[in-house]
Amino acid sequence: MPEVDKHVQKSVERTGKEYREVHEWIDEQDKKAERHDITRVLEFSKMFEDKYGAEAAQEYVHHLSDDLNARFGHLVDDIKELVGKNLAYFGATKS
Repeated sequence: MPEVDKHVQKSVERTGKEYREVHEWIDEQDKKAERHDITRVLEFSKMFEDKYGAEAAQEYVHHLSDDLNARFGHLVDDIKELVGKNLAYFGATKS
């Protein structure tokens, strides 16, 4: 998963603002798992919207999305590669 500074950089690219407080809050080591809990997205989004505005709430969601992609995105590529190899092995081609 990206480090806080990478999340901050992406926020700056998207919004022109760092939203460092948002990213540091999410990645606080002792509470990291709790704060990445996708079942609490609405609760935490509302909290950030109330405290920093709608754009900060969106950056919270982007942070979660970036972390999910970093953790699981490679799986899609791995599966595509395996499917391609298996199709080639059995003489099949993708249409």
